[in-house]
Amino acid sequence: MKTGTLKQILLITDGCSNQGGDPVAMAALANEQGITVNVIGVMENDIIDDKGMKEIEGIALSGGGVHQVVYSQALSQTVQMVTRKAMTQTLQGVVNRELKHILGNKVTMEELPPEQRGEVMEVVDELGETVDLEILILVDTSASMKEKLPTVKEALLDLSLSLNARMGGNQFAVFVFPGKRNDVEKLMDWTPKLEALTSIFPKLQVGGITPTAPAIKEALGYFNKKRSLRGLLSRDDEQYFEDSI
Repeated sequence: MKTGTLKQILLITDGCSNQGGDPVAMAALANEQGITVNVIGVMENDIIDDKGMKEIEGIALSGGGVHQVVYSQALSQTVQMVTRKAMTQTLQGVVNRELKHILGNKVTMEELPPEQRGEVMEVVDELGETVDLEILILVDTSASMKEKLPTVKEALLDLSLSLNARMGGNQFAVFVFPGKRNDVEKLMDWTPKLEALTSIFPKLQVGGITPTAPAIKEALGYFNKKRSLRGLLSRDDEQYFEDSI
């Protein structure tokens, strides 16, 4: 079974968007293009309000992804859990489509006998370890995130260590919003190593608005840009491209 590369946007934020349109609609557009949008809401001691919670749930639901609200102290394990859960969820969808193709439109994994279901889940687990994964991480750097950014950095480094134990390839990119000059700023280009964040995060300027929809739109365009560039390359050139990013 060929699954291609799994693509995820991982949005880390602590509150409501307030600039640039509807992030729920933008997440739906990403999902239509095969990119899952996962959301982690970060709390300190206060509670995210109802509006913020509905937005977090709405973005993940329309983006075909997973959401979780968490205190910053537990962020590291949550980032790993959400990423892997979303990966499994996406792969289950792929397997279900294969089952329908083979066994008929009405058959899904949940409807299989327990023994067969267990065998299918073994396939999903194996794919989760071997499939290539691209994660574009969107980090909210609005004023209220100032005290939480060190924890975000630690969580992303832990994510890198966790995923690098997989057999499949990993590619990460990191964008922050708002940026210094624009709504969204690229912090790190595609790379298999998140360790590069160590030198970048302390230099971040925190403050301003929360343009979540433009951030998701920028992430979506960045995935499409990579896809377009691949289409122009031969197989040998593509390998060089992957190695160079």
